[in-house]
Amino acid sequence: MARSLGPVKRTFSPWTEPDAVPFICFENITKRYGDFTAVSELSLDIYEREFFSLLGPSGCGKTTLMRMLAGFEEPTEGRILLQGKDISGVPPYRRPTNMMFQSYALFPHMTVEKNIAFGLEQDKLPKGEIDERVQEMLRLVRLEEFAKRKPGQLSGGQRQRVALARSLAKRPKVLLLDEPLGALDRKLREETQFELMDIQHTLGLTFLIVTHDQEEAMTVSDRIAVMDKGRIVQVATPAEIYEAPNSRYVADFIGDINIMEGTVTGVSGGSSMIVTMNCDGLGVAVEQECAAVEGSKAAFAIRPEKVRITLDPPSDTGVNAAHGEVWDIGYLGDFSVFLVRLEDGRIIRAAQANVSRLVDRPITFGDMVWLSWPRDAGLILTN
Repeated sequence: MARSLGPVKRTFSPWTEPDAVPFICFENITKRYGDFTAVSELSLDIYEREFFSLLGPSGCGKTTLMRMLAGFEEPTEGRILLQGKDISGVPPYRRPTNMMFQSYALFPHMTVEKNIAFGLEQDKLPKGEIDERVQEMLRLVRLEEFAKRKPGQLSGGQRQRVALARSLAKRPKVLLLDEPLGALDRKLREETQFELMDIQHTLGLTFLIVTHDQEEAMTVSDRIAVMDKGRIVQVATPAEIYEAPNSRYVADFIGDINIMEGTVTGVSGGSSMIVTMNCDGLGVAVEQECAAVEGSKAAFAIRPEKVRITLDPPSDTGVNAAHGEVWDIGYLGDFSVFLVRLEDGRIIRAAQANVSRLVDRPITFGDMVWLSWPRDAGLILTN
């Protein structure tokens, strides 16, 4: 499936422009079901043409938030603005939004083109316009040759594209995607993620996706809102979420990471801020501007791929280092993950790219190794 060529998507960043006006505004939204609060005092701005992800575990409120935007639920408190207009009380069929569900909800007795045309026929558009719009959608999702087939004659990926075409046929201003790729196998899901990005860029629409799949959110999103217990914990670009999480929760939720609790033992200023920590006997020095105060409790976090693993001690005395035994190895094809047990019993993960085709690795089970990382590789979390 060839990808279309176009501008680099990540250059799109209206949230950094002081004069940019949000396209969608959630203002102090709360949603209660009896005594249970699904969404609590949540505020969020989404910009036009943004591919935005709501990411979090089951029950965090992300789907409830999307359903309120779609009109299937009404906020208990607060309001939702779309292009500056309050859409509270507006029924779903009168909102300029459309929703694509995980189940696809295709009509099994209808052909592909009839499925795509269904919403347009309900809106009583002229037949000529419907036919033109259906053909446009078939070309967009590359299903022209499958127009006369029924859903049962299609693969999972093809059914997913039919559902996408049907959702886009009515030309909504906002497309809402609720776990849209969950039913696909991994390889097809990865291919479809890039297809979604290309379609969103081509049409210039605003996409809002709900997912619990971190890799999916990181791949498709301009920005991500990480949610927990009905609240937003952090909103940022994928790179910022991964490299600069604002809390232990976000750091631990996104990808693999080593987190070590400890006490701040020193803070020095100068041209760069150096914070030292004692993590149960392991001394760590971090170059980072943060709110750490000497004597306070904090956590040191570092991604496995930023930890170097060697048989010999590091030659650079300015890096952080720890000594331990290789306890386990996970071979994942493109890289290997080493679980190294330090003398105090704690386990630290280090990831190493498999750049050689050699089956026999120079580091193996039971080896005594050194782990090292520069001062700017990890970060201190005070929340």
